[in-house]
Amino acid sequence: MTTLNLVEQVNGVKRYDLSSNRIIGETIEHHRAELKVLNYLVYRNPELCYEEHKAHDACVELLVNLGFKVTPHAYGIPTSFEAEYAQGSGGRVLVFNAEYDSLPGIGHACGHNLIAIASFAAFLGAAEQLKVSKISGRVRLLGTPAEEGGGGKIALINHGAYKSVDACLIAHPAPLYRGYGKEFNAKVYLQHNAIDKFTVAFSGKNAHAAASPWEGRNALDAAVMAYNAISMLRQQTHPDFRIHGVIINGGVKENIIPDYSALEYAVRAPSLEKLRILKQRVVDCFEAAATATACTVEITDGILYADMRPNKTICSVFTEESAKINYPVYCDFVNPSLMPASTDQGNVSYIVPAFQPSYGIPAGPGCANHTIGFHDAAGTEEAFNRTLTIGKSLAATAWKILSDDTTALKMKKDFEEDRSQREALGILEGEKELIYRWNETIMKGGNNGSRKCSCGHQKA
Repeated sequence: MTTLNLVEQVNGVKRYDLSSNRIIGETIEHHRAELKVLNYLVYRNPELCYEEHKAHDACVELLVNLGFKVTPHAYGIPTSFEAEYAQGSGGRVLVFNAEYDSLPGIGHACGHNLIAIASFAAFLGAAEQLKVSKISGRVRLLGTPAEEGGGGKIALINHGAYKSVDACLIAHPAPLYRGYGKEFNAKVYLQHNAIDKFTVAFSGKNAHAAASPWEGRNALDAAVMAYNAISMLRQQTHPDFRIHGVIINGGVKENIIPDYSALEYAVRAPSLEKLRILKQRVVDCFEAAATATACTVEITDGILYADMRPNKTICSVFTEESAKINYPVYCDFVNPSLMPASTDQGNVSYIVPAFQPSYGIPAGPGCANHTIGFHDAAGTEEAFNRTLTIGKSLAATAWKILSDDTTALKMKKDFEEDRSQREALGILEGEKELIYRWNETIMKGGNNGSRKCSCGHQKA
């Protein structure tokens, strides 16, 4: 594929141009047409979490046709896959995560078709550079389904997908210039809130609402009381905290005292420790409502996405490599940005050095992620072109980690120092349990018409 440029020949010894930017760029451009077909196939066939069969099959087929070693349905997950290019023995292992699930009713309104393409392109570029260089190492493309409410990466963590991995990269599209100046194309050092989802069930006692209401214990009253208490709690919480919930069952008939009610809730905070504190305050509201109404309450944990711990060395390298191809990005370690939304890439960032920059695509006013306007933006030619450029920066970043010992050591040191800081604060206890928290029924049950995405959309 790659034709090496002869730089000079001295005494019969040839020296070729092994510039990573050139090889990576040429490789990705060589596959532009194939990547474009894949992008629009995924975009025009939106599939919900754990139902991404067309996307899975299309990715696997293209990788096989390109000659890569591919494992379909990887790690026992039907819509995951893993491709690998390995060279030599030993060396570092670099993983690109590829998302491709959509949102209920509004398709690829979070641009996961573009995430898949960015990581796919980066994998092709990094693999070719590794091949040409002759150094030892491995680069992988990991299909990570079900980010929108299904915790696909958490399932992969539990199934060992990130064991012995040195770093994990992914990039996410967002409206252009959101939170940074027009001289930039992406925001790199970006933190995300952690989120903890759970269901709450109150049990009371039926009674005739007119004839003998005193014999009942009203589970709906418990739900309403808790809902109102939490609404009052919000004004005493930090501006970065989020609490949202809905009553999903409030009874069956107006003249029957409800003996059962149910709610779905989620809490968000900038760190796992703050998330634990916030959740306990919310749980206190549910328990108080149960006591006040003489009902019982049962709280069942659901998906937990950890906060994103972006690795500073990876962020710095990505910023440098983007500048080399005249695609400047914004990176500020002094005043980091916090994304109120959440991602299961956060869980990965607790396991291995990782990051998830937010790169821009043109989108109209009010067309933020999770809107029909952003769905339209994610299908444009310019969004695809910008995604390929981001793929080039991702590949060059991966190559620097694979090939440069100093960079790799600094990256690992940053990761270990972040963990040491959490340990010094005494907040490591219980951390692993939260990062790995998972229920296999989430995956086995499919969407079954009821699972909600991370922003609360219901399947149409």
